Amino acid sequence: MKISIVGAGSWGTAFASLLAKKGFEVVLWARNPEVAEAINRENRNPFYLSSAVLPAKVRATSLIENLFPTKLIVLAVPSHALREVVEKLTPFLNSQVKILSLTKGIEEKTGMRMSEVIVEAASFPLERIAVLSGPNHAEEVIEEFPSATVIASVSEQLSQQLQEVVFTPYFRVYTNTDLIGVEIGGAAKNVIAIAAGISDGLGFGDNTKASLLTRGLAEIARLGVALGAKPLTFLGLAGVGDLIATATSKHSRNRFVGEQIGRGKSLKEILNSMRMVAEGVKTTISLKKLGEKLGLSLPITEEVYQVLFKGKDPRRSVEDLMLRVPTDEAKFEIEV
Repeated sequence: MKISIVGAGSWGTAFASLLAKKGFEVVLWARNPEVAEAINRENRNPFYLSSAVLPAKVRATSLIENLFPTKLIVLAVPSHALREVVEKLTPFLNSQVKILSLTKGIEEKTGMRMSEVIVEAASFPLERIAVLSGPNHAEEVIEEFPSATVIASVSEQLSQQLQEVVFTPYFRVYTNTDLIGVEIGGAAKNVIAIAAGISDGLGFGDNTKASLLTRGLAEIARLGVALGAKPLTFLGLAGVGDLIATATSKHSRNRFVGEQIGRGKSLKEILNSMRMVAEGVKTTISLKKLGEKLGLSLPITEEVYQVLFKGKDPRRSVEDLMLRVPTDEAKFEIEV
């Protein structure tokens, strides 16, 4: 079976390695022809996870048409590029193709989840789309460190089929039919991870971070349930699991952005120094808009927005969060 992966960043590269080690023929699309040529010549990605030797079954291309024919497309591109990439794929998509999205984010202009973007951009049936999300840093997956993840789809049959495709002795895969919850968890945790990084950068301790993560999880669940997600999803791998990994890991780009902000650097300076995308930056704008549209209280998201885009002093944001009107911890603020 041939599997085509769109996006040769760190996650696309690690996922290509995982699938090739299972025996699949993998075609990895890179936007930059030089990256594709280097992978084919050296069996290494020159920019991402460059120390890892890729299996011989991974071959790269910079031409979209070379991804086809295939029965499975894996999307591993940044959220802001997803619509453009899917539109390029559309002429080649037939009734046999399934899509597995690894992309985490909310489209800024539309407020759409990634599966919704795919459906609209390609007129693609939702029943043939699945998403994968969980505490899965590419740097650890490619090293075969034990990890777990979840594949979600409105089609239970599709999620079970893909579970079998992706499952390995070091990469345990669960299924879930709550597509909304898994996508919201995967996107919103990046914003909370930025907040956690700011806390680290300011020199605060474990009490602060634990409080942020706990209340951040409540904020994520509040938004997700308002959009139709199941509350229990946020206690799983795509919720609290992914949040813990992203908010605490040395590999986390979002935590890194927050930490540098807390140390006094500007957002522009930080982003200019990074090759990889910190999805939480753009997602902060998207979540703020969604919260306002739904009339929800998302205080951590609001403060992250003020710090990133309005120049608010991070310490002032911490003070404002701490001095909010006390309330009942279990108050969900929406009808469940």
